[in-house]
Amino acid sequence: MTLLELKYLTPEHLGALLELDQACFGGLWTLEAYQRELDSPNSDLIGLVNPFAPNSLLGVGCLWAILEEAHITILAVHPQYQRQGFGQALLYGLLSVAEQRNLERATLEVRVSNHAAIALYQKFGFKTAGRRKGYYKDTGEDALILWHNGLAQPEFPQLLSDWEYQIHTHLVRLDWELQIDLSVYSADPPLTKK
Repeated sequence: MTLLELKYLTPEHLGALLELDQACFGGLWTLEAYQRELDSPNSDLIGLVNPFAPNSLLGVGCLWAILEEAHITILAVHPQYQRQGFGQALLYGLLSVAEQRNLERATLEVRVSNHAAIALYQKFGFKTAGRRKGYYKDTGEDALILWHNGLAQPEFPQLLSDWEYQIHTHLVRLDWELQIDLSVYSADPPLTKK
């Protein structure tokens, strides 16, 4: 069984972030952009890390806390590790962080052609709310705008718990042991990192 950690990223992960960004997006964000995300109290950058190779990053997720909304800006899994459930683990992690921050809803944009990602988001309760024409500058492709409005609902913590169980069960079948360490927020105030 291979150990996998879902945790907040730190400056020591910057090199691995750039490598993962290059592998997934061809260089979408710069070192400075990732450093800004790490420094911002309104941004959360989480990753899937093999603790025995801490500089190798298997996946990354980022959200911005804007008023009551979690704007998911990045969710990416290294091409060698796709289709194993890592995207589910990262999305679960981002929604857990949003809930810890007491955010009420989550939103994101996704390429209209990215059917696998759309299916993942729908599985976690996201609904299509609109379309941005020509949103992706590299291809001119449209983006779907997806929303999840239920983060403040009383049943949401139970949903998170159910998803966590399903993700753990799935990953164990693939010989991965997932450890989650996303508990850095105090209950009050929700936007202050410890």
